[in-house]
Amino acid sequence: MPDSSDTPDITPDNAASEPLRIAVLAGGLSHEREVSLRSGNRVMNVLKHLGHTVVLLDVDARTIPSLKAFSPDVVWPLVHGGHGEDGGLQNVLIALGLPYVGTHSDGCQRASFKPTAKASVRAAGVLTPDSVTLPKAYFSQLGAQDVLGVVAGHLGLPVVVKPNQGGSGLGVSYASNADELRSAMVSCFAYDERALIENYVEGTELAVSVVDTGDGPRALPPVEVVSQGRYDFDARYNPGRSEYFVPARLDQDALNTVQEMAVTVHRSLGLGNLSRTDLILDGDGQPWFIDVNVIPGMTAMSLFPMAAKAAGDLPELYDQLVHNPAVRP
Repeated sequence: MPDSSDTPDITPDNAASEPLRIAVLAGGLSHEREVSLRSGNRVMNVLKHLGHTVVLLDVDARTIPSLKAFSPDVVWPLVHGGHGEDGGLQNVLIALGLPYVGTHSDGCQRASFKPTAKASVRAAGVLTPDSVTLPKAYFSQLGAQDVLGVVAGHLGLPVVVKPNQGGSGLGVSYASNADELRSAMVSCFAYDERALIENYVEGTELAVSVVDTGDGPRALPPVEVVSQGRYDFDARYNPGRSEYFVPARLDQDALNTVQEMAVTVHRSLGLGNLSRTDLILDGDGQPWFIDVNVIPGMTAMSLFPMAAKAAGDLPELYDQLVHNPAVRP
C-alpha cells in the first residue's frame, strides 16, 4: 500500500550520513493492519530517499526467515495494536539479537495495557480519569444490567469505554446514558475481552510526541485535534472530519505543562526512542492523561509526523532514530 505522497522532500543536505540495512515491520493480523502498512510504507519511503537499504516485511510466518536472510543493521517495528505493541514482537527481535527502534519489551507491556499505564503514570503524579476495568466474562457471571448499574453508580455518566489494548479509536465509545453504555460495551468487546471504562473529561484534545535519539527524552510541539463529532477511526484517517493545529493553540505556560507531562509519562513507563501521549486539557487548564502509544502512527494524517515536521527536519529525525536504536540486544 504505497504512500509516496506522504514522503517529505529529501535534499542532499539531509542524506543519510551512514547508509544502513533496515527492516521495517508492518501489517500483521491486528485490527489496525491497514494503518500499519501505511505507516510502514511511509517510513520506508523516507529512509530509502535518505540512502538506506530498506525492506518492508509484512509480519507473518515468513518474517523470521526473512530477517535472518536480510541481516539488517536495525529493525523499525511499526505493527500497531496489541500484537505489535504488547512486547511480544519486541521479545522476538531481542531473541534474534537485532537492534530496533522503539521501546524494550518491558516498557511495551507497561504502556500497552491501558489500566497498567494509568496506574504507572498516576504513581508518577500524573492525573488520569478514574476508571474501572472489567472482563467480558463478568457480565455473564454477575448479570450485565447489574454490573453496568454498579459501574454507572460508581463513576457517574458520561464515560468513555475502550478496549484494554489497541488504538486508532477502534472500539472506543462515549456513553451518556444506560442505553449508550450497553451499546458501548458491545462495541468494545468486539475488539478485546476486557473493557476500560473511565470518566469522560471535556476539554481540548492534545497529542504530545516524545523522542529520544540518545540525549534523553524531549517533547515535540503538541498537536491540537479538532474533529467533527468524536475523534474515531474515520475522523483519524479520512480527510475532512478533523483539523489539526501544530503547535496547539495554547499559551506558553500551558504548552510547557503538557510537554512536561508527556516526558514524565515517557520516563515513568520506561519508554525508548519514541512515544505519543494523548491527553485532555480541561477548562481549568488541567491536563489529564488518556493514553500512550509506543508505536505511534506514521501515516499522512498521523500526529507524530505532524509534530516532527513542526519541530524541524522530519527525515533527519528518522535518520537519528535508526542510527540510535533504543534496544541493542
